[in-house]
Amino acid sequence: MSILIRPPEPPLVAGDWAPEVTALLDEHHLAAWSESAAHRVQFAAGLAQFLGSLREAEVCVLYGRFITDLDSFCHQLERAIPGRPLERKVEGMSGVAGLLRRRAEHLGRAASKYRFYIWNDADELLKRDHALFARLFDAMAGVAAEAEYASDDLLMIHRAVLVGSSVLDVYAEDPQGAMKRWVGDVDPSEPTEDAAGGANWRIVSGLARPPVMRYSIDALAAQGEAASGVVA
Repeated sequence: MSILIRPPEPPLVAGDWAPEVTALLDEHHLAAWSESAAHRVQFAAGLAQFLGSLREAEVCVLYGRFITDLDSFCHQLERAIPGRPLERKVEGMSGVAGLLRRRAEHLGRAASKYRFYIWNDADELLKRDHALFARLFDAMAGVAAEAEYASDDLLMIHRAVLVGSSVLDVYAEDPQGAMKRWVGDVDPSEPTEDAAGGANWRIVSGLARPPVMRYSIDALAAQGEAASGVVA
């Protein structure tokens, strides 16, 4: 009886792909997916390290395996962004959206121009409570749009990188999901009795929908295998 030993998956080297992925974040949030847990970890860690090396940038890492509800999300966000303790709610100045708006200030250091959120295993909350996941991503993308297009404060670019399995990719294609439309939004081409029913983020920013790009980590890994001569 012979035992087939699968060769280890080749690593994703940050220096090869991280600058290209970062360029995508100029205009988009990313829904990055892979069926390989190892590739997801390597992608998120490598990108976080690269983004952390950029000038005037903050990186907020969220660990999705420990995010099961609103309280656990707030628990992690409070430790990523300095500020007052959060009320356990998404909207409002004392909730998630309010803390996302907060700019960290450090004596003797220039204010950050970029804040990147890397949400590891984001599909865990999506599978557990897709409605809460939608509201949280809506707040992240909405605050980003507000800061970029509607705020009079010093410009700060917010970008979210959500990392997960193909479940995340399927959700990113859903026309009713929070990556295709603002939560609670109505199609402006289809008037309803509630004309004010459109999402606040579209009204404030003028963006019809959150700018989200789907990104295949597996395709990136395949490129690395081809470059290294590894045969699957």
